Amino acid sequence: MDTLNGRVAVITGAGSGLGRELSLLCAKAGMRLALADVDVAGLDTTVSLLPEGTEAFTRQVDVSKPEAVEALCDATYVSYGAAHLVFNNAGVAASGPTWTSTLDDWNWVLGVNLMGVVHGVKSFVPRMLASGEPGHIVNTASLAGLSSVPGSSVYCVSKHGVVTLSECLHHELQAAGGHLGVSVLCPAFFKTGIAESERNRPADLAEANPLGEEYAKFVKAAIEAGRLSAADIARITLEAVQEGRFYILPHGGAVRQVETRMRDILEQRAPTNPLGTA
Repeated sequence: MDTLNGRVAVITGAGSGLGRELSLLCAKAGMRLALADVDVAGLDTTVSLLPEGTEAFTRQVDVSKPEAVEALCDATYVSYGAAHLVFNNAGVAASGPTWTSTLDDWNWVLGVNLMGVVHGVKSFVPRMLASGEPGHIVNTASLAGLSSVPGSSVYCVSKHGVVTLSECLHHELQAAGGHLGVSVLCPAFFKTGIAESERNRPADLAEANPLGEEYAKFVKAAIEAGRLSAADIARITLEAVQEGRFYILPHGGAVRQVETRMRDILEQRAPTNPLGTA
């Protein structure tokens, strides 16, 4: 997609962090926006920051619910008649050892991070294919989707799923004619609100890992120390879309970490700890 002006962008998780920065960039590029999040106040803040004259609507959406994403898709096509650039971006995180992770942890994180992408693909891709117009899907994974981080099995499983889903989707879209592209975004730590995602955790999935707090402290510290901002990641992502790149790894060190993991697999040796500790 080399032309964005006048096109339609759909962004989940638009109420904060990367989703907000993607919204601002797409608006500056002249796109019309469909913005979704569970956080209505966050969406209102995002809208208040958009350039004057931006055509946008917002919708409260829990991406773990297929009917909510389908309703977002319906609203997008009613409002604009098309969707050209879909960011399946909403995400949450849970921390702690695998053996003390709760079923609520698994259901919440997989529901948002993985099934949210599934629902986005299932709702939007058929209509995008039927239109015959150029389009692109961006699925937000993580470096955690290309590595295995201690204390983050729930999160890593969800993001590994997003990576392989995106790879399969790429092959399938190529076979379907190639006018739709897909990218998978795999950033390392950067400053975003995911460390506070518990604020939006559903009450019926509230049982959290009892040993998660120490791991969560590490994650928060790593996020604060991140050298790239959410605005940096958004800019790199939009550039990659316009260049037609599939894998988007904004952090240089990520490539080395992925290479180490691949060598572990190829040489059939025990996995290297990506945190560099025993």
